[in-house]
Amino acid sequence: MRILHTSDWHLGRSFHREGMLTHQAAYVDHLLEVVATEQVDLVVVAGDVYDRALPHVDAVRLADEALARLAASRAKVVITSGNHDSAQRLGFSSRLIDAAGVFIRTDAGTVGTPVLLEDEHGPVAVHGIPYLDPDAVREPWGLAGRSHEAALTEAMRRVCADTARRGARTVVLAHAFVAGARPSESERDISVGGVSLVPTSVFDGVDYVALGHLHGRHTLTETVRYSGSPLAYSFSEATQVKGSWLVDLGPRGVRSAAFVPAPVPRRLARLRGTLADLLADPTHAAHEDAWVQATLTDEVRPLQAMERLRARFPHTLVLGFEPAAGEQRAVPVASPHGRSDHAIALDFVEAVRGTPASAAEAALLRTAVDACCEDPDVDVLVGR
Repeated sequence: MRILHTSDWHLGRSFHREGMLTHQAAYVDHLLEVVATEQVDLVVVAGDVYDRALPHVDAVRLADEALARLAASRAKVVITSGNHDSAQRLGFSSRLIDAAGVFIRTDAGTVGTPVLLEDEHGPVAVHGIPYLDPDAVREPWGLAGRSHEAALTEAMRRVCADTARRGARTVVLAHAFVAGARPSESERDISVGGVSLVPTSVFDGVDYVALGHLHGRHTLTETVRYSGSPLAYSFSEATQVKGSWLVDLGPRGVRSAAFVPAPVPRRLARLRGTLADLLADPTHAAHEDAWVQATLTDEVRPLQAMERLRARFPHTLVLGFEPAAGEQRAVPVASPHGRSDHAIALDFVEAVRGTPASAAEAALLRTAVDACCEDPDVDVLVGR
């Protein structure tokens, strides 16, 4: 059986306020092309189909189109919910959708009941474990501890009981932070009581484990892998290669696994240097069409830095300032004794930027300060 493992689509997500839906639709096109050209038998999506519990209508429309196209393809599909998804919304009408060969598993109560498929070597039991909130399953499952490890350990006990009864090869989908992988900046923290890690040993005995949640690809063992997100969702992912795992499941487990890179709609670049250097250095020409995170090291903060950067790098999204000397200027502390709010604001500008405010800026600050002052004509309630 040939399996395509993907996860963390986050349909509807933006990248520093830049819409990603067109890029996400391009990934769906790529996914369908891989299914056809690589003769994929099973597509597994390990959670976070959407970016939020109540997705935008355009994100729902894209998901509907993706599932309809997958249902019409040669592959069966198993999807689980992630921590960003609403299990109830994603799982709506799942029993009807099963008939189309798209199996959406979002209910913790179904854990241990697999989707049963067949290949030339016999049955394959595909267990879709939705994201398990330890607080939600602790009481109904009678868990001794309050942790992701406790929840997934019980889930896998149910899976292994089914495997022992059927004797079939087993594929598991899970959405969790498994030890040995490195997170990016774009995942939501799922720790409970400060504990979020799950050991890989929880999945011992499974032929293949398709993980979701972390946005970078990881091979934890030959049978336990993260596919990562199909697109970069933070600048911390600038060097990551995005895509999906193409896994061949033989008669005795995983026979091979190859990573299939996804298309890159726009590259990411993290640039650092003085503003003059970034604008003049010819080696940065390759980044002129990239989404850029720039960190300026000028001793004095340049005026109109973002506008000047965008003249060369029109897709600059994030701008930071870290003077090369690394010294932090002391910021004046506001004191009500003897100094006006306007004077304190002027000192703040000079401390942060390294140069005094211009006359026009000083006038603008005075207008802003005056607008924030109390209206002396308004009665003040005392003693509340």
